[in-house]
Amino acid sequence: MKPTLRERLARELAHHDARGSRRDLTRRDDSLADFVTNDVLGLARDPAVAAAVAAAARECGAGTAASRLLGGDHPLHERAERACAEWLAAPSALLFPSGFQANLGLLQAFAEPGVVFVSDAANHASIVDGCRLARAARSDVVVAPHRDVDAVERILARTAHADRRFVVTESVFSMDGDRAPLEALLDVCERHDAHLLVDEAHAIGLLGPRGAGLVRELEMRGIDTSRVAARVVTGGKALGQSGAFVVGDEVLRAWLVQRARSLMFTTAPSPSLAAGLTEAIRLAGERDAERSRALRHARRVAEALDLPTPDAAIVPFVVGSTERALELAASARAAGLDTRAVRHPTVPRGTERLRLVLHAFNTDAEVDRLIALLRDAPRATADTAPRPIVRTRPLVVVGTDTNVGKTVVSALLMRHARTRGVARYFKPVQTGSDSDTRTVIGLAGLSAHEWTPPLHELPLPASPHEAAAAAGTSLDPVALQAGIQRVVEAMDEGVLVIEFAGGLRVPYTLRFDQSDLLAGARLPLVLVARSGLGTLNHTQLTLEALRRRHLEPSALFLVGEPHPSNAATLRTLSHVEHVYEVPQFRTLDTEALDAWLAQNDLDPVVSR
Repeated sequence: MKPTLRERLARELAHHDARGSRRDLTRRDDSLADFVTNDVLGLARDPAVAAAVAAAARECGAGTAASRLLGGDHPLHERAERACAEWLAAPSALLFPSGFQANLGLLQAFAEPGVVFVSDAANHASIVDGCRLARAARSDVVVAPHRDVDAVERILARTAHADRRFVVTESVFSMDGDRAPLEALLDVCERHDAHLLVDEAHAIGLLGPRGAGLVRELEMRGIDTSRVAARVVTGGKALGQSGAFVVGDEVLRAWLVQRARSLMFTTAPSPSLAAGLTEAIRLAGERDAERSRALRHARRVAEALDLPTPDAAIVPFVVGSTERALELAASARAAGLDTRAVRHPTVPRGTERLRLVLHAFNTDAEVDRLIALLRDAPRATADTAPRPIVRTRPLVVVGTDTNVGKTVVSALLMRHARTRGVARYFKPVQTGSDSDTRTVIGLAGLSAHEWTPPLHELPLPASPHEAAAAAGTSLDPVALQAGIQRVVEAMDEGVLVIEFAGGLRVPYTLRFDQSDLLAGARLPLVLVARSGLGTLNHTQLTLEALRRRHLEPSALFLVGEPHPSNAATLRTLSHVEHVYEVPQFRTLDTEALDAWLAQNDLDPVVSR
């Protein structure tokens, strides 16, 4: 009998419980020392801010009851916008109900065919979802490795045909607390006629002159910031409120009023919120002593725990597993300290952590207790972190369809990788009696220790869910993900080539397909496609599906009879850094692979 919706949801919740990844709504306990909230200057409870909110509520009422385009606009909104623009020395600002909506609205407003967004891999979920909206509008989104300016430049160079390009970054990243290389990104944008969109959420109020952020800091140093098209200034961090501003010139503001759906089709922020933001901005500009104190606390904690010097008030204490993060958070609570475990998938697997936020109102005694608690706590280091993060290079081979040449590409990758060091091949799910594992063993010349048997071998040559049903069984997504993770973690070093079955979206169950498996694993990948007829459509659709999940292939392999036109088109349109052409070998054997490898360098794919 088909399970009910309630049963399905309960099963999913049970899976989260089993993985330790279930989220719950939690309240602040005022009896605990706060090392978790983003209220770094203490403005959330400042009496002057509270008085401004209360006065506006008494005078103007509790809410606006309409969007800003349908009568919900208010003079206090415009007053807050002027205050923010003056603080940042910018021409104008536009108030949104939240930082999430500001990022969604900004990216969606610019999104249309011919636009390319280059997004840092560590960007906040609001930017990730804004990029997903951009893809729905047929913009291209390319994910760049975290803080990798060279990668951004390569992406911009190969997308020169686009009408407009935007590089999207946080100025201080929300989980690692590190700065973006804004000056270098501005140089790259200038060279390639691109623009920069900067989310200043974790810099505003804390960094820059009068807390006006890192873009303003560059301006005060005489750096040309004209390539910054917009800044997002959130009210929910150092300003202690909610809401957010998009800051730019007057034309940008007018454009967002026309195009930003998260502004146009939502109820306007309350006048009392706008009044609170105006007062918080005034106070934040004057709080140099509080800024210094919060930053001093953060640097003292990092130094005492032998961690990198933080760029702002966020200090990540990486412990490397969900269990250790939860145990340490519970120990902190028992010691009167409020700090929370941040777990996968919020952060990459193996980098589970306590995300410590230091505040101006934290006392020296509270900071001392935090240091004492964590000084001897287990943590992830170069020696103790999970091995896939530190030493092993997993590489998933995924295809646009079945029979596109994934096994040949896997053999090429293995043949190359094993000449550079340790290598292992693994196909988690084999369907059909023609074993791809045996084929790779023969083509790449693998020894017994260089391959891992499949988790599932299903005789029917069909999609995994049909092959499993024909064998009288079913595939458990949670067990499958855990099995792949075990194989990854079992390697001490080297390259692990993981070949997936069929095309990207083939189902393992009716509710879980291969793209879900790839998104859960968050492993590097390469894409394999046919070289001939139909590849332009199939490849672009597969890339769109990958990027919708914030997955970016490091290479594209086109397999089959050479098709120069298709290869040239995909080198331009795919935005994939490395494109290889693999011919239809007359004789498919080790010598043929070696001859191809002698002419094609796979180091950029295998060794990065």
